[in-house]
Amino acid sequence: MLAALVAALGLAPTASASSRAHQKPGKPLTVMTRNLYLGADINRPIVAALTAQGAGGSAQDVFVALANASHQTRAIVDQTNFTVRARLLAKEFKKTRPDLVGLQEVALWRHGPLDTDPSLIAVPNATVVDYDYLDILLKALRKKGLHYKAVVVGTRADVEAPSFTGDPRLGTMSSDARDVRLTMRDVILKRAKNDVKVLDTHDALYTHNLAVPLASVGKTFSFNRGYQWVDVRHGSKRFRFINTHLESERSDLALAQAQELIANAPSSTRTNVFVCDCNSDPLNHTIKTYLNPPDTQPHSAPYDYITGPGGFTDEWLRWKPAAQGWTSGLSELVNDTTAAGFNHRIDMVFARKATGGGLPVDKGWVTGTKLTDRDPSTGLWPSDHGGVVLRLRGL
Repeated sequence: MLAALVAALGLAPTASASSRAHQKPGKPLTVMTRNLYLGADINRPIVAALTAQGAGGSAQDVFVALANASHQTRAIVDQTNFTVRARLLAKEFKKTRPDLVGLQEVALWRHGPLDTDPSLIAVPNATVVDYDYLDILLKALRKKGLHYKAVVVGTRADVEAPSFTGDPRLGTMSSDARDVRLTMRDVILKRAKNDVKVLDTHDALYTHNLAVPLASVGKTFSFNRGYQWVDVRHGSKRFRFINTHLESERSDLALAQAQELIANAPSSTRTNVFVCDCNSDPLNHTIKTYLNPPDTQPHSAPYDYITGPGGFTDEWLRWKPAAQGWTSGLSELVNDTTAAGFNHRIDMVFARKATGGGLPVDKGWVTGTKLTDRDPSTGLWPSDHGGVVLRLRGL
């Protein structure tokens, strides 16, 4: 066995002990991808505004529709209480002890005075913090005796909208009128007490992103996404850990983002571990032809590109069949009474060695998808997604 290992590593039998030690694979390393869930369906305000605009409504009609839907959405964020959910997420971390974690939908919710000037609609300038999901999660982890550091924090979409009920033209606008701001972030966490050392980091926005124009108010809502990576040393090995969250509304855009990521993010000289909410189900080949303009690519296209031309291996499939890895997705209120909503797989861990091929998997988990993972008092789940955790060898 030792001779076979020496041959496989390309070492001469007379290599020195120090040379053999330098080439020895490191200890298993555990990685996780975890979508935290923003807390509500953020499409609601945009859909309401577009509906009012499509019905021939005035700029004020669109403004009121946007504000009423924003108010409802923001109320649901309170209802899906991230402080409670963070405690559930901390239990997942406690059980699986990931060394590196790629987080998506790390929301920062803020509010500020209501801007009624149409020129200020969609301008993100609110500063009062309501919920900082990163801070809340790190505190929940510390209470469990777990210490993690955010080594890369990437700002993505940063959107703001008016929020009130009623209609100011009718004198019925609610007294809690304000602006509500959501800043989305992707984050890479590193466990503090491990032998992983950070060497370099990078964060970038994609050039292909969703933009929704509201012509009646002369504004465009931009929903930027991006990718990030950290180069690390684990024992004597160096590798790159990549995290992203691809577009959910349009598979054409998600594919363009996947192509951009594959062209720019991976290292060509070392192993890459790549985690994501890819918003691409490899078993779903439907095309969103109902969109305007219609998509041309199937839902599976980004995944197919990553595992095809991208050369990455779907590591979960090295551990269990796809049907044992469902990760998405629950209802908006994340208080589902059954786990039936977890019926497809879009949260992934990929790997690609510099020489090609994937990595051995020692153990794997999907977290947060069992009824026992819910909060017993509120019935809340940790997220609308499950997490994926894999213990990998060869790093």
